[in-house]
Amino acid sequence: MKNLLDWCRRYLSLTLLASLLVGAVVLFFNENSLLRTVGQEQRIDELQVLIAEAQDTLDYYRQLNRSLDTDKETLERIVREQYHMQRPDEDVYIFE
Repeated sequence: MKNLLDWCRRYLSLTLLASLLVGAVVLFFNENSLLRTVGQEQRIDELQVLIAEAQDTLDYYRQLNRSLDTDKETLERIVREQYHMQRPDEDVYIFE
């Protein structure tokens, strides 16, 4: 026991203990703690994946919109498929 007490007196000072305590508070218990920062970095990565997926979808719909403005066959195909429209002299049968 005496050896442990001597070791503590020799190597541990109040300044060292206080700085270790402040370091622990900053790293683990602070509003911007290390654990919270790692969690936020993971959330940022997830959101970047979602943004990339949304950008792909946006590009697809922009291209479709451009083709609907310029190509009459595409417009007719979309209208017939999605809105079940028909010409006056034809019958349409829907299979699901």
